[in-house]
Amino acid sequence: MATASGKSKVRIAIDAMGGDFGPSVVIPGAALALVRRPDTTFIFFGKKGEIEPVLNAHAALKAVSQVVHSDVAIAMTDKPSQALRAGRKVSSMWMALEAVKSGEADAVISAGNTGALMAMSKFCLRTMPGVDRPAIAAMWPTVRGESIVLDVGATIGADAQHLVDLAIMGAAMAQIVFDLPRPSVGLLNVGVEEIKGLEEIKAAGRVLRESDLAGLTYHGFVEGDDIGRGTVDVVVTEGYTGNIALKTAEGTARQVAQYLREAMSSSLMAKIGYVFARGAFNAIRDKMDPRKVNGGVFLGLDGVVIKSHGGTDAEGYAGAIEVGYEMVKHELLGKIHHSLAQAHEERLNTAPEVSLPPAAQ
Repeated sequence: MATASGKSKVRIAIDAMGGDFGPSVVIPGAALALVRRPDTTFIFFGKKGEIEPVLNAHAALKAVSQVVHSDVAIAMTDKPSQALRAGRKVSSMWMALEAVKSGEADAVISAGNTGALMAMSKFCLRTMPGVDRPAIAAMWPTVRGESIVLDVGATIGADAQHLVDLAIMGAAMAQIVFDLPRPSVGLLNVGVEEIKGLEEIKAAGRVLRESDLAGLTYHGFVEGDDIGRGTVDVVVTEGYTGNIALKTAEGTARQVAQYLREAMSSSLMAKIGYVFARGAFNAIRDKMDPRKVNGGVFLGLDGVVIKSHGGTDAEGYAGAIEVGYEMVKHELLGKIHHSLAQAHEERLNTAPEVSLPPAAQ
């Protein structure tokens, strides 16, 4: 990890009603995170009658927490527009975001409705100067460890400038996560040759290659199979393609797990072998599934927002909290601000040589 900031306590705002299980998973997850990150305090937003009985069972967590009541919880099925109409100012999700905006908290963690969380985050926290659209960055298991992939579903479509911004923001996150001064970045494309792909992708590649930005090392184009190989530290694509890649990987992990179960139940000897190898098979399944690396980071917002998987368990939720902790402790927002400003200055200096197509300007 990169050198941490001098912040003594990291204050986490929790949407306690978010996700499939609400406080029954959120609070035990926070208790686990506190053991590993004892310099953390929590504000839980949601229905006190559901939060406090669970919190009372975790004395150490209760001692560093407060509960703020909200009667309104955003449903997983609510459309973003419905969530904004019904939940603005009054829902547990909005109130958690408002705590970051007001300075009461340093980061928000929610396992709730992704579309609603993104819409509310944009409306409440706004985007950073120079960033038109935020992105969701996911940690992705690879054969050499992990990579960051973005965008995995925040916004559909991208011009060249947006792809360049994604590369800069993803690299800033990778500096923290992987402790690398210049993480390698690749643009997801239909081939590695420079003549292939949509014009927006080719234009973004030219900018990244010719600008030689200080905070990243541009690798070039990467293909779909390069994600799992871990060819680069950061894979950049727009949200439509990124979300399809994410769901495909999740489905493939489940498919492989099903194949293993069927193979291991095909005969008595296979069943006996499975008893001894079950732990290894489960590890393989979990390693293949991006959902098991919990905690998607919303990049480009003027605040730290972490999206936990809705169906995660306490261990997974603790992981999402720890992602938020690291992003605060290692000053993600400051790194992104600095990287974007530096990239803007470098692009101005190279403007005669590096230009974007009209749609991207």
